[in-house]
Amino acid sequence: MKRVIFVCVIVASVAAAAQRATKRPDVKVLEPTPTTVAYGYYSADAKPVLRIQSGERIRVHTLLTSTPARLEGAGVAKEQIEPALRDIVDTVKDRGPGGHILTGPILVEGAEPGNVLEVAVEAIALAIPYAYNAFSPRGGFLPQDFSESRMKIIPLDGKRMVARFADNIEIPLRPFFGSMGVAPPPAAGRVSSAPPGKHAGNLDNKDLVAGSTLYIPVHVPGALFEVGDGHAGQGNGEVDITAMETSLVGTFQFVVRKDMHLKGPRGETPTHWIAMGLDPDLDQATINATRDAIDFLVTEKHLSREDAYALCSVAVDFNITQAVDGTKGVHAMIPKSIFK
Repeated sequence: MKRVIFVCVIVASVAAAAQRATKRPDVKVLEPTPTTVAYGYYSADAKPVLRIQSGERIRVHTLLTSTPARLEGAGVAKEQIEPALRDIVDTVKDRGPGGHILTGPILVEGAEPGNVLEVAVEAIALAIPYAYNAFSPRGGFLPQDFSESRMKIIPLDGKRMVARFADNIEIPLRPFFGSMGVAPPPAAGRVSSAPPGKHAGNLDNKDLVAGSTLYIPVHVPGALFEVGDGHAGQGNGEVDITAMETSLVGTFQFVVRKDMHLKGPRGETPTHWIAMGLDPDLDQATINATRDAIDFLVTEKHLSREDAYALCSVAVDFNITQAVDGTKGVHAMIPKSIFK
């Protein structure tokens, strides 16, 4: 099998970026180990691996969703595999129905059902100098069109912040966490990490980059936040079921919002508010996103429902977040610039 060779300066730049993220003295650190991850699930019964106060900041290292054997089989050099990934894949037997390795859960003191957990994504750094994209006949949007599985290793240039997809194709990097979520209601039991839901989870929303904020309704005391499924970049839809999958280091600030009440996750970037709709049916997901956008405009911007509906049609973009994880996602991008 041909080995993928990575330029030393890329490795050094990635390591330096991750190291810079550790130097803030007010930031707690959470590394992935066999005892600090939830493998493939969100659950109200998951034991917290870290307790923090509202307002605290944490630097969290997350691992890509794959195994050392698959990565090496696709050409990744043995020394490029993170030791934590080997340890977790080899030793963690308590796994949920999903495949994501999620760091956490993190208990936020004071968070109670009915509150909202505000998750500010302050910084994201690459942890390794490569990503992968993979598909198989078992998933994706066109499983009937491809009879063979495939994994493609994509070198990442952390200095230039581009992915070298091919000799003549470079993709700008916009790293984000595909999965950020809290425990679902206790009655839901242990839910798969694959489909998103009212607990957020595997939203795969490429707009939740550094500088964005995710708002998630709380369902259990302490919220029990988990994060993982790092993406170096992604197209809306994520049609073959994976993005540029990689390991990331994120710095987050968590704030318990007693003044907010949401039915499902909602987002914010420096330029947009993000309403979200989730459902196994794409039409219904779009309906849900439209209703959430209207609710936001009525509640926060004090429009009438009629004007809010009209504004959604003339100024709001409705995008397919992802269409491959059972539950479809649609997100409505509400531009802040239109409000004077």
